[in-house]
Amino acid sequence: MRRLLPICAFIAAPALAQDNAIPPPGVSAQGDVSVTIYNNDLALVQDVRQLNIASGRVRQEFPDVSARIQPQTVTMTGDGLEIVEQNFDFDLLSPQALMQKAVGETITLVRTIPTTGAETREQARVLAVNGGVVLQIGNRIEVLRDDGMPVRVIFDRVPENLRARPTLSVTFDSRRGGPRPVNLTYLTNGLAWQADYVALFDQAAGRMDVQGWITLTNNSGTEYRNANTLLVAGNVEANSDQYRYSRPTPPQPGMRQAGTESADRERIGDYYLYPLPERTTIANRQTKQVSFLDVSGAQAQRAYEYRNGWLATFDEPQNVNTVLRFSSSRDQGLGDALPAGTVRVYQRDARGNPQFVGESRIGHTPMGSELGLVTGQAFDVKVQPVVENRQQISEEQWRLTDRFRITHPDGTRTTGERETLRRTDHWQTQMRYTVTNARPEPVTVSVYQSGLGRWWADSRIVQESLPHERVSDDQVVWRVPVPANGTVNLNVTYQTRY
Repeated sequence: MRRLLPICAFIAAPALAQDNAIPPPGVSAQGDVSVTIYNNDLALVQDVRQLNIASGRVRQEFPDVSARIQPQTVTMTGDGLEIVEQNFDFDLLSPQALMQKAVGETITLVRTIPTTGAETREQARVLAVNGGVVLQIGNRIEVLRDDGMPVRVIFDRVPENLRARPTLSVTFDSRRGGPRPVNLTYLTNGLAWQADYVALFDQAAGRMDVQGWITLTNNSGTEYRNANTLLVAGNVEANSDQYRYSRPTPPQPGMRQAGTESADRERIGDYYLYPLPERTTIANRQTKQVSFLDVSGAQAQRAYEYRNGWLATFDEPQNVNTVLRFSSSRDQGLGDALPAGTVRVYQRDARGNPQFVGESRIGHTPMGSELGLVTGQAFDVKVQPVVENRQQISEEQWRLTDRFRITHPDGTRTTGERETLRRTDHWQTQMRYTVTNARPEPVTVSVYQSGLGRWWADSRIVQESLPHERVSDDQVVWRVPVPANGTVNLNVTYQTRY
Protein backbone atom coordinates (compact mmCIF):
# COMPACT_ATOMS: atom_id res chain seq x y z
CA MET A 1 0.00 0.00 0.00
CA ARG A 2 1.38 3.46 -0.91
CA ARG A 3 1.67 6.02 1.81
CA LEU A 4 -0.63 9.00 1.61
CA LEU A 5 2.00 11.47 2.82
CA PRO A 6 5.72 11.34 1.99
CA ILE A 7 6.34 13.90 4.70
CA CYS A 8 7.43 14.67 8.21
CA ALA A 9 4.94 17.03 9.85
CA PHE A 10 6.11 19.92 12.00
CA ILE A 11 3.46 21.80 13.96
CA ALA A 12 3.29 24.95 15.99
CA ALA A 13 0.25 24.50 18.26
CA PRO A 14 -1.24 26.89 20.80
CA ALA A 15 -2.14 25.67 24.30
CA LEU A 16 -5.68 24.39 24.75
CA ALA A 17 -7.98 26.43 27.00
CA GLN A 18 -9.14 24.24 29.87
CA ASP A 19 -9.33 24.11 33.64
CA ASN A 20 -6.99 21.12 34.09
CA ALA A 21 -3.95 20.76 31.86
CA ILE A 22 -3.74 17.62 29.73
CA PRO A 23 -0.90 15.46 31.06
CA PRO A 24 2.15 14.99 28.85
CA PRO A 25 2.61 11.88 26.69
CA GLY A 26 3.15 8.73 28.72
CA VAL A 27 1.18 10.06 31.68
CA SER A 28 -2.45 8.94 31.97
CA ALA A 29 -5.22 11.39 32.80
CA GLN A 30 -7.35 8.59 34.21
CA GLY A 31 -8.17 8.44 37.89
CA ASP A 32 -9.42 5.51 39.93
CA VAL A 33 -10.54 3.16 37.14
CA SER A 34 -12.88 0.17 37.39
CA VAL A 35 -13.61 -1.91 34.28
CA THR A 36 -16.42 -4.46 33.98
CA ILE A 37 -15.90 -6.61 30.88
CA TYR A 38 -18.57 -8.75 29.20
CA ASN A 39 -18.14 -11.64 26.75
CA ASN A 40 -19.64 -9.85 23.76
CA ASP A 41 -17.10 -7.10 22.96
CA LEU A 42 -18.52 -4.73 25.55
CA ALA A 43 -17.25 -3.14 28.76
CA LEU A 44 -18.42 -0.69 31.40
CA VAL A 45 -15.75 1.83 32.43
CA GLN A 46 -16.02 3.83 35.67
CA ASP A 47 -13.34 6.49 36.06
CA VAL A 48 -13.23 8.71 39.17
CA ARG A 49 -10.99 11.74 38.53
CA GLN A 50 -9.96 14.43 41.01
CA LEU A 51 -10.49 17.74 39.20
CA ASN A 52 -10.21 21.41 40.14
CA ILE A 53 -13.21 23.04 38.48
CA ALA A 54 -13.94 26.77 38.52
CA SER A 55 -17.41 28.16 39.17
CA GLY A 56 -19.75 29.18 36.36
CA ARG A 57 -19.85 27.70 32.87
CA VAL A 58 -16.70 25.62 32.34
CA ARG A 59 -15.50 23.38 29.51
CA GLN A 60 -13.63 20.40 30.90
CA GLU A 61 -11.69 17.91 28.80
CA PHE A 62 -11.38 14.21 29.68
CA PRO A 63 -8.52 12.66 27.69
CA ASP A 64 -7.69 8.96 27.78
CA VAL A 65 -11.24 7.72 27.39
CA SER A 66 -11.84 4.73 25.12
CA ALA A 67 -11.46 5.38 21.40
CA ARG A 68 -14.54 3.17 20.93
CA ILE A 69 -16.68 4.81 23.59
CA GLN A 70 -20.44 4.83 23.07
CA PRO A 71 -21.01 8.58 23.64
CA GLN A 72 -24.75 8.12 24.20
CA THR A 73 -24.02 6.01 27.29
CA VAL A 74 -21.87 8.61 29.08
CA THR A 75 -22.96 9.66 32.56
CA MET A 76 -21.07 12.05 34.80
CA THR A 77 -21.66 12.99 38.41
CA GLY A 78 -19.91 15.49 40.64
CA ASP A 79 -20.82 17.76 43.54
CA GLY A 80 -22.34 21.01 42.28
CA LEU A 81 -22.02 20.09 38.58
CA GLU A 82 -24.68 20.10 35.88
CA ILE A 83 -23.86 18.96 32.33
CA VAL A 84 -24.78 21.42 29.58
CA GLU A 85 -23.13 19.75 26.58
CA GLN A 86 -20.66 16.97 25.79
CA ASN A 87 -18.59 16.17 22.70
CA PHE A 88 -16.46 13.18 21.88
CA ASP A 89 -13.41 13.99 19.73
CA PHE A 90 -12.32 10.69 18.23
CA ASP A 91 -10.42 12.08 15.22
CA LEU A 92 -6.86 11.45 16.38
CA LEU A 93 -3.83 13.52 15.48
CA SER A 94 -1.80 11.98 12.65
CA PRO A 95 -0.03 13.25 9.49
CA GLN A 96 -2.89 11.98 7.35
CA ALA A 97 -5.56 13.58 9.56
CA LEU A 98 -3.63 16.86 9.59
CA MET A 99 -3.47 16.97 5.83
CA GLN A 100 -7.17 16.09 5.46
CA LYS A 101 -8.11 18.91 7.87
CA ALA A 102 -5.90 21.30 5.92
CA VAL A 103 -7.99 21.14 2.73
CA GLY A 104 -8.59 24.77 1.70
CA GLU A 105 -5.81 25.99 4.01
CA THR A 106 -2.28 27.18 3.26
CA ILE A 107 0.72 25.14 4.36
CA THR A 108 4.48 25.45 3.95
CA LEU A 109 6.46 22.94 1.87
CA VAL A 110 10.13 22.51 2.73
CA ARG A 111 12.18 20.67 0.11
CA THR A 112 15.80 19.59 0.45
CA ILE A 113 18.04 19.52 -2.60
CA PRO A 114 19.92 16.20 -2.36
CA THR A 115 23.10 17.43 -4.13
CA THR A 116 23.64 20.50 -1.95
CA GLY A 117 21.51 19.94 1.15
CA ALA A 118 19.99 23.37 0.69
CA GLU A 119 16.32 23.89 1.63
CA THR A 120 13.64 25.73 -0.34
CA ARG A 121 10.28 26.85 1.07
CA GLU A 122 7.03 27.43 -0.78
CA GLN A 123 3.53 28.35 0.29
CA ALA A 124 0.95 25.85 -0.99
CA ARG A 125 -2.82 25.65 -0.78
CA VAL A 126 -4.24 22.16 -0.20
CA LEU A 127 -6.95 21.46 -2.79
CA ALA A 128 -7.78 17.81 -2.12
CA VAL A 129 -6.63 14.70 -0.26
CA ASN A 130 -8.19 11.76 -2.15
CA GLY A 131 -5.68 8.96 -2.57
CA GLY A 132 -2.98 11.62 -2.84
CA VAL A 133 -2.40 15.29 -2.02
CA VAL A 134 -3.26 17.92 -4.66
CA LEU A 135 -1.64 21.33 -4.08
CA GLN A 136 -1.83 24.77 -5.67
CA ILE A 137 1.56 26.45 -5.60
CA GLY A 138 1.37 29.91 -7.18
CA ASN A 139 -0.17 29.46 -10.62
CA ARG A 140 0.57 25.74 -10.93
CA ILE A 141 -1.16 22.58 -9.65
CA GLU A 142 1.10 19.90 -8.19
CA VAL A 143 0.57 16.43 -6.80
CA LEU A 144 2.67 15.59 -3.76
CA ARG A 145 4.37 12.39 -4.86
CA ASP A 146 5.86 9.49 -2.95
CA ASP A 147 9.12 9.52 -4.89
CA GLY A 148 11.59 9.39 -2.02
CA MET A 149 12.50 13.07 -2.26
CA PRO A 150 12.92 14.65 1.19
CA VAL A 151 9.88 16.85 1.78
CA ARG A 152 8.51 18.35 4.98
CA VAL A 153 5.17 20.02 5.55
CA ILE A 154 4.80 22.73 8.18
CA PHE A 155 1.37 23.49 9.68
CA ASP A 156 0.90 26.64 11.75
CA ARG A 157 -1.66 25.10 14.13
CA VAL A 158 -3.52 21.97 15.16
CA PRO A 159 -7.23 21.93 14.21
CA GLU A 160 -9.44 22.14 17.28
CA ASN A 161 -11.13 18.75 16.75
CA LEU A 162 -7.89 16.77 16.34
CA ARG A 163 -6.66 15.19 19.56
CA ALA A 164 -3.49 13.37 20.43
CA ARG A 165 -5.65 10.97 22.48
CA PRO A 166 -9.37 10.12 22.44
CA THR A 167 -10.95 12.99 24.37
CA LEU A 168 -14.37 13.68 25.81
CA SER A 169 -15.08 17.40 26.34
CA VAL A 170 -17.91 18.43 28.65
CA THR A 171 -19.39 21.82 29.37
CA PHE A 172 -20.51 22.19 32.99
CA ASP A 173 -22.55 24.64 34.96
CA SER A 174 -20.55 24.62 38.18
CA ARG A 175 -22.28 26.03 41.25
CA ARG A 176 -18.99 26.43 43.10
CA GLY A 177 -15.30 26.40 42.40
CA GLY A 178 -12.68 24.08 43.82
CA PRO A 179 -11.38 20.50 43.71
CA ARG A 180 -13.78 17.56 43.79
CA PRO A 181 -14.11 13.97 42.49
CA VAL A 182 -15.96 13.56 39.20
CA ASN A 183 -17.28 10.10 38.32
CA LEU A 184 -17.22 9.38 34.57
CA THR A 185 -19.10 6.23 33.46
CA TYR A 186 -19.57 4.87 29.93
CA LEU A 187 -19.94 1.74 27.81
CA THR A 188 -17.33 0.92 25.22
CA ASN A 189 -16.64 -1.69 22.57
CA GLY A 190 -13.22 -3.20 22.03
CA LEU A 191 -12.86 -4.99 25.37
CA ALA A 192 -13.81 -8.66 25.62
CA TRP A 193 -12.82 -11.87 27.32
CA GLN A 194 -13.27 -15.60 27.05
CA ALA A 195 -12.23 -18.64 29.01
CA ASP A 196 -9.47 -20.98 27.86
CA TYR A 197 -9.05 -24.39 29.45
CA VAL A 198 -6.03 -26.71 29.47
CA ALA A 199 -6.93 -30.33 30.27
CA LEU A 200 -4.33 -33.04 30.93
CA PHE A 201 -6.18 -36.34 30.40
CA ASP A 202 -5.02 -39.64 31.93
CA GLN A 203 -6.97 -42.29 30.02
CA ALA A 204 -5.74 -45.25 32.07
CA ALA A 205 -6.80 -43.63 35.36
CA GLY A 206 -10.00 -42.11 33.96
CA ARG A 207 -8.99 -38.71 35.37
CA MET A 208 -7.95 -35.30 34.14
CA ASP A 209 -6.40 -32.13 35.54
CA VAL A 210 -7.90 -28.87 34.31
CA GLN A 211 -6.65 -25.31 34.54
CA GLY A 212 -8.92 -22.48 33.44
CA TRP A 213 -7.58 -19.19 32.15
CA ILE A 214 -9.36 -15.92 31.58
CA THR A 215 -8.10 -14.49 28.27
CA LEU A 216 -8.76 -10.75 28.16
CA THR A 217 -8.27 -8.70 24.97
CA ASN A 218 -8.14 -4.90 24.68
CA ASN A 219 -8.72 -3.35 21.25
CA SER A 220 -10.47 -0.21 22.52
CA GLY A 221 -7.63 2.17 21.59
CA THR A 222 -6.90 3.12 25.21
CA GLU A 223 -4.89 1.73 28.10
CA TYR A 224 -6.55 1.29 31.50
CA ARG A 225 -3.93 1.67 34.22
CA ASN A 226 -4.09 -0.03 37.59
CA ALA A 227 -7.74 -0.92 36.96
CA ASN A 228 -10.04 -2.81 39.29
CA THR A 229 -11.29 -5.44 36.82
CA LEU A 230 -14.47 -7.51 36.98
CA LEU A 231 -15.53 -10.05 34.35
CA VAL A 232 -19.15 -11.00 33.69
CA ALA A 233 -19.94 -14.46 32.28
CA GLY A 234 -23.20 -14.66 30.34
CA ASN A 235 -24.91 -13.33 27.23
CA VAL A 236 -25.85 -9.72 27.96
CA GLU A 237 -28.19 -8.19 25.38
CA ALA A 238 -26.69 -4.84 24.44
CA ASN A 239 -28.35 -3.95 21.13
CA SER A 240 -31.51 -1.88 21.47
CA ASP A 241 -32.28 -1.80 17.73
CA GLN A 242 -35.86 -3.05 17.62
CA TYR A 243 -35.61 -3.82 13.91
CA ARG A 244 -32.50 -5.98 14.25
CA TYR A 245 -33.03 -9.56 13.16
CA SER A 246 -32.21 -11.81 16.09
CA ARG A 247 -31.17 -15.35 15.33
CA PRO A 248 -32.21 -17.96 17.85
CA THR A 249 -29.47 -18.91 20.29
CA PRO A 250 -27.76 -22.07 18.98
CA PRO A 251 -27.40 -25.04 21.32
CA GLN A 252 -24.30 -24.95 23.47
CA PRO A 253 -21.59 -27.13 21.88
CA GLY A 254 -20.48 -30.14 23.87
CA MET A 255 -23.24 -30.03 26.47
CA ARG A 256 -25.06 -33.37 26.65
CA GLN A 257 -27.15 -32.57 29.73
CA ALA A 258 -27.58 -29.20 31.44
CA GLY A 259 -26.64 -29.07 35.11
CA THR A 260 -28.87 -28.02 38.00
CA GLU A 261 -26.25 -27.21 40.65
CA SER A 262 -25.53 -23.67 41.86
CA ALA A 263 -21.88 -22.62 41.76
CA ASP A 264 -20.26 -20.92 44.74
CA ARG A 265 -19.55 -17.71 42.86
CA GLU A 266 -20.80 -14.16 43.10
CA ARG A 267 -23.48 -13.32 40.60
CA ILE A 268 -25.59 -10.38 39.51
CA GLY A 269 -28.96 -11.09 37.95
CA ASP A 270 -28.49 -14.14 35.74
CA TYR A 271 -24.74 -13.69 35.28
CA TYR A 272 -21.70 -14.97 37.16
CA LEU A 273 -18.98 -12.54 38.22
CA TYR A 274 -15.26 -13.26 38.05
CA PRO A 275 -13.25 -10.48 39.74
CA LEU A 276 -9.51 -10.41 39.11
CA PRO A 277 -7.69 -10.90 42.42
CA GLU A 278 -5.74 -7.63 42.20
CA ARG A 279 -5.62 -4.44 40.18
CA THR A 280 -4.02 -4.74 36.77
CA THR A 281 -3.07 -2.59 33.80
CA ILE A 282 -4.92 -3.49 30.60
CA ALA A 283 -2.74 -2.17 27.81
CA ASN A 284 -4.15 -1.37 24.38
CA ARG A 285 -3.71 -4.15 21.80
CA GLN A 286 -2.82 -6.60 24.52
CA THR A 287 -3.99 -10.07 25.46
CA LYS A 288 -3.79 -10.84 29.18
CA GLN A 289 -4.36 -14.19 30.90
CA VAL A 290 -5.34 -14.80 34.52
CA SER A 291 -5.98 -18.20 36.14
CA PHE A 292 -9.45 -18.80 37.62
CA LEU A 293 -9.80 -22.62 37.80
CA ASP A 294 -7.36 -25.30 38.97
CA VAL A 295 -8.77 -28.84 39.43
CA SER A 296 -6.89 -32.12 39.82
CA GLY A 297 -8.24 -35.64 39.37
CA ALA A 298 -11.68 -34.92 37.90
CA GLN A 299 -13.40 -37.98 36.43
CA ALA A 300 -13.16 -38.24 32.63
CA GLN A 301 -13.29 -40.90 29.95
CA ARG A 302 -12.71 -41.27 26.25
CA ALA A 303 -15.67 -42.29 24.09
CA TYR A 304 -16.24 -42.96 20.39
CA GLU A 305 -19.25 -41.66 18.47
CA TYR A 306 -20.49 -41.83 14.91
CA ARG A 307 -23.53 -39.93 13.59
CA ASN A 308 -25.27 -41.00 10.40
CA GLY A 309 -27.86 -39.11 8.37
CA TRP A 310 -30.98 -40.82 7.10
CA LEU A 311 -30.33 -43.09 4.10
CA ALA A 312 -26.63 -42.16 4.21
CA THR A 313 -24.58 -45.00 2.72
CA PHE A 314 -20.86 -45.05 2.03
CA ASP A 315 -18.55 -47.15 -0.12
CA GLU A 316 -15.69 -46.67 2.34
CA PRO A 317 -15.50 -46.83 6.15
CA GLN A 318 -15.85 -43.49 7.94
CA ASN A 319 -13.85 -42.19 10.89
CA VAL A 320 -15.62 -41.99 14.22
CA ASN A 321 -15.29 -38.99 16.52
CA THR A 322 -13.08 -39.12 19.58
CA VAL A 323 -15.03 -37.63 22.47
CA LEU A 324 -13.85 -36.55 25.93
CA ARG A 325 -16.70 -37.04 28.40
CA PHE A 326 -16.71 -35.39 31.83
CA SER A 327 -18.91 -33.51 34.27
CA SER A 328 -18.88 -30.06 35.83
CA SER A 329 -20.63 -31.37 38.96
CA ARG A 330 -19.35 -30.76 42.46
CA ASP A 331 -18.95 -34.42 43.47
CA GLN A 332 -17.31 -36.06 40.43
CA GLY A 333 -16.37 -33.27 38.09
CA LEU A 334 -14.85 -29.82 37.94
CA GLY A 335 -17.13 -28.38 40.61
CA ASP A 336 -17.72 -25.01 38.99
CA ALA A 337 -19.74 -23.10 36.43
CA LEU A 338 -17.72 -22.92 33.21
CA PRO A 339 -17.68 -19.71 31.13
CA ALA A 340 -17.71 -20.14 27.35
CA GLY A 341 -14.34 -20.85 25.80
CA THR A 342 -12.04 -23.42 24.25
CA VAL A 343 -10.91 -26.64 25.96
CA ARG A 344 -7.50 -27.85 24.76
CA VAL A 345 -6.74 -31.46 25.65
CA TYR A 346 -3.30 -33.01 26.24
CA GLN A 347 -2.16 -36.57 27.00
CA ARG A 348 1.23 -37.86 28.07
CA ASP A 349 3.14 -40.03 25.61
CA ALA A 350 5.27 -43.08 26.52
CA ARG A 351 8.11 -40.76 27.53
CA GLY A 352 5.87 -38.83 29.92
CA ASN A 353 5.70 -35.67 27.81
CA PRO A 354 2.28 -34.00 27.39
CA GLN A 355 1.12 -33.92 23.75
CA PHE A 356 -1.77 -31.97 22.25
CA VAL A 357 -4.60 -34.32 21.13
CA GLY A 358 -7.40 -31.89 20.17
CA GLU A 359 -9.63 -29.04 21.22
CA SER A 360 -13.29 -28.09 21.31
CA ARG A 361 -15.43 -25.13 22.35
CA ILE A 362 -18.00 -25.07 25.12
CA GLY A 363 -20.78 -22.57 25.75
CA HIS A 364 -21.67 -21.10 29.14
CA THR A 365 -22.10 -24.27 31.18
CA PRO A 366 -23.87 -24.47 34.55
CA MET A 367 -22.40 -26.62 37.29
CA GLY A 368 -23.54 -30.23 37.25
CA SER A 369 -23.65 -30.47 33.45
CA GLU A 370 -22.57 -33.52 31.46
CA LEU A 371 -20.23 -32.69 28.57
CA GLY A 372 -18.94 -34.60 25.57
CA LEU A 373 -16.30 -32.71 23.60
CA VAL A 374 -15.29 -33.88 20.14
CA THR A 375 -11.50 -33.55 20.11
CA GLY A 376 -10.76 -35.23 16.77
CA GLN A 377 -11.34 -38.35 14.71
CA ALA A 378 -10.08 -41.81 15.63
CA PHE A 379 -7.39 -43.37 13.44
CA ASP A 380 -8.19 -47.03 14.20
CA VAL A 381 -11.96 -47.04 14.80
CA LYS A 382 -14.33 -46.75 11.83
CA VAL A 383 -17.97 -47.24 10.84
CA GLN A 384 -19.33 -48.05 7.39
CA PRO A 385 -23.11 -47.54 7.07
CA VAL A 386 -24.66 -49.30 4.10
CA VAL A 387 -28.27 -49.39 2.85
CA GLU A 388 -28.54 -53.07 1.95
CA ASN A 389 -32.15 -53.17 0.81
CA ARG A 390 -34.96 -50.66 0.39
CA GLN A 391 -38.40 -51.59 -0.86
CA GLN A 392 -41.98 -50.41 -0.77
CA ILE A 393 -44.30 -52.37 1.51
CA SER A 394 -48.07 -52.84 1.52
CA GLU A 395 -50.59 -51.15 3.77
CA GLU A 396 -51.17 -54.47 5.56
CA GLN A 397 -47.45 -54.86 6.29
CA TRP A 398 -47.42 -51.32 7.61
CA ARG A 399 -50.41 -51.95 9.87
CA LEU A 400 -48.79 -55.05 11.37
CA THR A 401 -46.38 -52.76 13.20
CA ASP A 402 -48.82 -49.90 13.73
CA ARG A 403 -49.12 -50.03 17.49
CA PHE A 404 -49.44 -47.37 20.13
CA ARG A 405 -48.83 -47.20 23.86
CA ILE A 406 -50.25 -44.47 26.10
CA THR A 407 -49.05 -43.84 29.66
CA HIS A 408 -51.80 -42.26 31.78
CA PRO A 409 -51.25 -39.80 34.67
CA ASP A 410 -51.88 -42.58 37.22
CA GLY A 411 -49.10 -44.70 35.67
CA THR A 412 -51.34 -47.22 33.88
CA ARG A 413 -50.73 -47.97 30.21
CA THR A 414 -53.01 -48.64 27.27
CA THR A 415 -51.81 -50.44 24.13
CA GLY A 416 -53.48 -51.30 20.86
CA GLU A 417 -53.76 -50.40 17.20
CA ARG A 418 -54.53 -46.98 15.85
CA GLU A 419 -56.52 -45.98 12.83
CA THR A 420 -54.41 -44.53 10.02
CA LEU A 421 -55.25 -43.10 6.65
CA ARG A 422 -54.67 -45.49 3.79
CA ARG A 423 -51.37 -44.71 2.12
CA THR A 424 -49.30 -46.49 -0.47
CA ASP A 425 -45.90 -44.82 0.15
CA HIS A 426 -44.67 -47.07 2.98
CA TRP A 427 -41.09 -48.25 2.84
CA GLN A 428 -38.87 -50.78 4.56
CA THR A 429 -35.14 -50.13 4.73
CA GLN A 430 -32.49 -52.61 5.84
CA MET A 431 -29.20 -51.08 6.97
CA ARG A 432 -25.91 -52.53 8.08
CA TYR A 433 -23.38 -50.57 10.16
CA THR A 434 -19.98 -52.29 10.09
CA VAL A 435 -17.89 -51.16 13.07
CA THR A 436 -14.15 -52.02 13.03
CA ASN A 437 -11.55 -51.63 15.75
CA ALA A 438 -7.81 -51.88 15.02
CA ARG A 439 -6.83 -50.90 18.56
CA PRO A 440 -5.23 -53.48 20.89
CA GLU A 441 -8.05 -53.03 23.42
CA PRO A 442 -11.86 -53.30 23.13
CA VAL A 443 -13.92 -50.16 22.55
CA THR A 444 -17.60 -49.20 22.62
CA VAL A 445 -18.83 -47.07 19.74
CA SER A 446 -22.05 -45.05 20.03
CA VAL A 447 -23.71 -45.22 16.61
CA TYR A 448 -26.34 -42.47 16.19
CA GLN A 449 -28.93 -42.61 13.42
CA SER A 450 -30.79 -39.34 12.76
CA GLY A 451 -33.59 -38.41 10.38
CA LEU A 452 -36.23 -40.68 11.91
CA GLY A 453 -38.74 -37.98 12.74
CA ARG A 454 -37.70 -34.77 11.09
CA TRP A 455 -39.57 -34.91 7.78
CA TRP A 456 -42.17 -37.60 8.42
CA ALA A 457 -43.93 -39.34 11.29
CA ASP A 458 -44.27 -43.00 12.35
CA SER A 459 -40.69 -44.10 11.72
CA ARG A 460 -40.23 -47.54 13.31
CA ILE A 461 -37.43 -49.93 14.07
CA VAL A 462 -38.88 -53.39 13.49
CA GLN A 463 -35.69 -55.49 13.75
CA GLU A 464 -32.25 -54.83 15.25
CA SER A 465 -29.25 -56.91 16.30
CA LEU A 466 -28.65 -54.73 19.38
CA PRO A 467 -31.21 -52.78 21.45
CA HIS A 468 -31.37 -49.05 20.73
CA GLU A 469 -31.93 -46.03 22.96
CA ARG A 470 -34.27 -43.28 21.81
CA VAL A 471 -32.40 -39.95 22.10
CA SER A 472 -35.13 -37.79 20.57
CA ASP A 473 -38.02 -38.04 18.13
CA ASP A 474 -35.46 -37.74 15.34
CA GLN A 475 -32.54 -39.79 16.65
CA VAL A 476 -31.65 -43.17 18.19
CA VAL A 477 -28.33 -44.61 19.36
CA TRP A 478 -26.80 -48.07 19.68
CA ARG A 479 -23.89 -48.77 22.04
CA VAL A 480 -21.83 -51.22 19.99
CA PRO A 481 -19.10 -53.13 21.88
CA VAL A 482 -16.22 -54.06 19.55
CA PRO A 483 -13.43 -56.43 20.65
CA ALA A 484 -9.77 -55.59 20.23
CA ASN A 485 -8.75 -55.98 16.57
CA GLY A 486 -12.34 -56.96 15.82
CA THR A 487 -15.40 -56.25 13.68
CA VAL A 488 -19.10 -56.07 14.62
CA ASN A 489 -22.05 -55.73 12.25
CA LEU A 490 -25.07 -53.80 13.54
CA ASN A 491 -28.15 -54.78 11.46
CA VAL A 492 -31.30 -52.67 11.64
CA THR A 493 -34.60 -52.74 9.72
CA TYR A 494 -36.70 -49.55 9.55
CA GLN A 495 -40.23 -48.92 8.36
CA THR A 496 -41.03 -45.35 7.34
CA ARG A 497 -43.59 -43.36 5.39
CA TYR A 498 -40.91 -42.36 2.93
